[in-house]
Amino acid sequence: MIRFPLPTGSPLWSKERFSPIVAQKGQSLVLHCRPPAGLPPPIVFWMDNNFQRLPQSRRVSQGLNGDLYFSNVQMEDSRNNYICYARFPHTQTIQQKQPISVHVTELESLNDTMADIFNDTDWFSDKPIEERVPVFMVPSGSRSSELVLRGETLEMECIADGLPTPAVSWSKRSGEIPSARASFLNYNKTLRITEVSEADAGEYQCRATNTQGSVHHTYRVTVRAAPYWISAPKNLVLAPLETGAISCLAGGNPKPTIHWSVNGLPISDAPKDPSRRVENDTIIFSAVQTGSSAVYQCNATNQYGDLLHNAFVNVLAEPPRVLTPSDKVYQVIVNKPALLECVSFGSPIPTITWFKDSRSSMLDGDPYVFHDNGALEIHVSQGSNSGKYTCVARNNLGISENHVYLEVKEPTRILRPPEYRVVQRNTDVLFECKVKHDPSLVPSVSWRRDGGELPYDERFRVDADSLTISDVSESDAGVYTCVVNTTLDQDSASAQLTVVEQPDAPTDLELTDPGARSVQLTWTPGDEHNSPTKKFLIQYEDALHQSGVWLNLTEVPGSRTTAHLKLSPYVHYSFRVLALNDVGYSRPSRASRQYRTSPAAPDENPSEVKGHGTEHNNLVITWKPLTPLQANGPGLQYKVMWRQQEVEQDWSFVTVANVSRFVVSGTPTFVPYELKVQALNDYGHAPKPSAVIGHSGEDFPSAAPEAVQVLVLNSTEAEVSWTHVPQRSVRGRLQGYRVHYRRERSLHRHNSHHGEQRSETFSSGSSSGRLTDLQPYSLYSLHITALSGRGEGPASTTHRFQTPEGVPGAPASLRVSAADLESVLLEWSPPHQRNGRLTGYTLRYHTVSGSSDAGALQELELPANHSSVSVHSLQHSTRYRFSLSARTAQGSGPPLTQETLTVLDRGTHATVRALAVSGGAPAFGNLSWSVSGAGALISWQYWGPDTHLYVEYMIDDSKSLHEYWHSERVNGSQLHLLQALQAGRLYRVRLLARDHGSSIHQSEELLVRVPALVSPQVDIATQGWFIGLMSAIALLILILLIICFIKRNKGGKYPVKEKEDAHGDPEIQPMKEDDMTFGEYSDEDHKPLKGSRTPSSGSVKRADSDDSLVDYTDSGDTQFNEDGSFIGQYSGLQSAHHSPQPSPSTAFNSLV
Repeated sequence: MIRFPLPTGSPLWSKERFSPIVAQKGQSLVLHCRPPAGLPPPIVFWMDNNFQRLPQSRRVSQGLNGDLYFSNVQMEDSRNNYICYARFPHTQTIQQKQPISVHVTELESLNDTMADIFNDTDWFSDKPIEERVPVFMVPSGSRSSELVLRGETLEMECIADGLPTPAVSWSKRSGEIPSARASFLNYNKTLRITEVSEADAGEYQCRATNTQGSVHHTYRVTVRAAPYWISAPKNLVLAPLETGAISCLAGGNPKPTIHWSVNGLPISDAPKDPSRRVENDTIIFSAVQTGSSAVYQCNATNQYGDLLHNAFVNVLAEPPRVLTPSDKVYQVIVNKPALLECVSFGSPIPTITWFKDSRSSMLDGDPYVFHDNGALEIHVSQGSNSGKYTCVARNNLGISENHVYLEVKEPTRILRPPEYRVVQRNTDVLFECKVKHDPSLVPSVSWRRDGGELPYDERFRVDADSLTISDVSESDAGVYTCVVNTTLDQDSASAQLTVVEQPDAPTDLELTDPGARSVQLTWTPGDEHNSPTKKFLIQYEDALHQSGVWLNLTEVPGSRTTAHLKLSPYVHYSFRVLALNDVGYSRPSRASRQYRTSPAAPDENPSEVKGHGTEHNNLVITWKPLTPLQANGPGLQYKVMWRQQEVEQDWSFVTVANVSRFVVSGTPTFVPYELKVQALNDYGHAPKPSAVIGHSGEDFPSAAPEAVQVLVLNSTEAEVSWTHVPQRSVRGRLQGYRVHYRRERSLHRHNSHHGEQRSETFSSGSSSGRLTDLQPYSLYSLHITALSGRGEGPASTTHRFQTPEGVPGAPASLRVSAADLESVLLEWSPPHQRNGRLTGYTLRYHTVSGSSDAGALQELELPANHSSVSVHSLQHSTRYRFSLSARTAQGSGPPLTQETLTVLDRGTHATVRALAVSGGAPAFGNLSWSVSGAGALISWQYWGPDTHLYVEYMIDDSKSLHEYWHSERVNGSQLHLLQALQAGRLYRVRLLARDHGSSIHQSEELLVRVPALVSPQVDIATQGWFIGLMSAIALLILILLIICFIKRNKGGKYPVKEKEDAHGDPEIQPMKEDDMTFGEYSDEDHKPLKGSRTPSSGSVKRADSDDSLVDYTDSGDTQFNEDGSFIGQYSGLQSAHHSPQPSPSTAFNSLV
């Protein structure tokens, strides 16, 4: 036996040894556990010696007492390790009982077994165990009682013996079992009801049923209750002389008894208080005094328990105080409830009143709700409820008030939510989330996928009102939710993302059920990638005839994975399958194994057999050849057969190779033939073909249409009629009639050019036709031919006709050649298309303001022989629109329009500009302009004969009537600089060419804008004064450095003569200018030092002072004395090109 370590004092199992239990199959059996007592009771379970729980079922189950019940034993119940374990929660120990051995045997072997093993055991009857009616093993009898306390758990069990195994059911008389708190355990053998209440009392019945009958047991359940609070006493605050009460309401079964105590003493033993009166479970206070404060205890007891609760009665006098923070701001969303607090304290309890914005009127009624704690509630807040609210607390000792503010905000809403998206893999997708919110609230937008956070991936880009996913993959599919939060509310919207792509290629192609011309193909579909397969496309390759070329064979619905394929003979097939969904086709599957079909005779003949002629004496027979797949075998040929319809009885034929045409020569012109083409190969002929009708070649028609007549309908249309040619003269199929017509000339003497040849074709059944789009007032000629399949026949006799006058075209040109204060001169050219004799011109004009007509329309009728007119009585400085149209006897033609502007006064002698003059070549061209600091440069090209050129300009100001043209004469060039233009203004500029007469040529106007003057940004580094100043500063610094260096090297400012006296060297003499030797020094040694310069010859030239520093530093031996003077300053000078390379110090001295 396995022993667990047991702490001292743990409950111990009684020492006992069990004899093996022998049971007959079908009998009931109980294995007793009887664990030692413990507090709390131990938890019992049955296991084997491998610590595996024993299987339980409707037949075998553990009772509430821990025993193991068998409704009927079976052979599989035999085992020697039934062990009962008890776990004691308090000590956290497990104890086990001695193993129990059970041996189940059949009836015939039971007596022998008992005799051999257990001589002291009673013998079993020889009667076999039969099926029996259920009998309860637990509980005993037909009725029992259960007592349970309110709030506890009730457990009732019914375990029955019976064969076959009984089924147990439960019911309650005069009521229903509470389904929310009831559960059926242990295969319906145990009924458990939690949180028992008084309503659960009554009679419960369990019923055990099998095929032999049923039995029932009744539980009578009584519910008792320990005391529980219905209303516990509450603290009470009273002001002096006030009245109040505290109550102690407790329930229980039986009803509890109430006992009161004051400050820990029974109320009967406490000091007397005239303001206190006890009435059963209530204490009433009246006219209390400040000394009446005390702690009261309520004790409720019955036989099942007791309750104790304290209540503090405080008698005090306090003026009111509002405890809610002042100027608190409440923010709510429109249509949501608002609760404004007014927590107050005082004794007596203050009364609360509310005011809005001002103290003029107290709030009362809808939409306001006033709570007992002083709070003000608005169930449905609106924008009008925003404002300042004042809460006032009063009692007889004073008054207190507080101000709060209510702000009603607009709700946050998603106006444009994300939408369901189906996208292909490796594309981008955009989810929108357009939000509307209150301007004073700051929303925060976040996105979630499938309820969780978005993955940390740079492909996910969250913008202010959208989510973009780049390069979408299948793992990105899911539900995306846009969540918008503010401090007051939120809104959300979701959309599904489905990622699709082409399906995977089908796999596992297999060929079954082979036939001479059929085979069964099956395959396994690939992954559909969220888009259902719509169909499968089966393709084949013919390795015999077209190796490497895949052709479509058939299609099957996407729900099928097999296809019965119809095949052709003499083909080496390989098959592959493609799947199609809404995205597209998959990659092809791997090819199947090759399947070959045997050759056979052709199954069909060529199609599209036709017969026609290319010459008048031949017949060309054509057909559409069979494909290699249709040939069914090698050696494909065609048998071509023909005979003249209803003339010849025998068929002429010829066998040709695999071609598509055959020519029969020597045939009559255009006669019908019967034609047949039959296919054959090395394995036989195709079925007999049906005959088709063809015709031999056509010839040109031999006759022309007659009785040609022309009826002129109007100036642009004419009706032509003719008689049909005889059918025998057609010599083929009549295709129609073709009318050839030509404009020979215009009837106007000024416009007589010839027109091009034109034609119109009419159907074969027509004997008349209409010619349209003719030119008015013209002479036309025409002839007609018959048309066959070969071509046109001879022409009919030529017929001529004239078209009447029509309305003319627009004038060729219209221009304004001169203008004055109140008149303009208009010139024009007649229309190119006169379409008749001109009878005159009509001139209409009116003033124009902007793009709309402003003045009354004026009209002038002008003779046909005029080409100019002067229009008078016009307004000065006004824009006019002129429209000129020509007239014939048939009416007026379309107008030509021109606009112009009259001048301001006579002092400005200039013409107005022509806006769109058509006609003659312009005199000016290539006008351009540019602006610089000097002015506006105008350039042009002029091709006219005039020599006096002018450039005119004026400010472009449509609001001013006081601007006029300024004129500057050009000096003969094609460039002119305008220097008088004002900066920041827009000018109109034009060119005029004037001869000695009155003829004037004018250019189009230019709009020239002169930019405003901008202060030049001068680079100070390029200014002369700045460079001079910097040079002077540099020179001054250089001089200071030289002085400092000399003072350092000489120890002061020493004249050279004084140094010479100090040394007294007789060999050293001053240098003379003529022989470059030293001579005497003069007083000029005290002058400031001057530098020396080496001449180009390389010799050293003496400067103004013999004490030049450079004279000494040119020597390579220059050294210093202790006082800082030069040692070798009187040594002979050397030529510059003989001097050694100076040391750094001497180089610096030479530079200085």
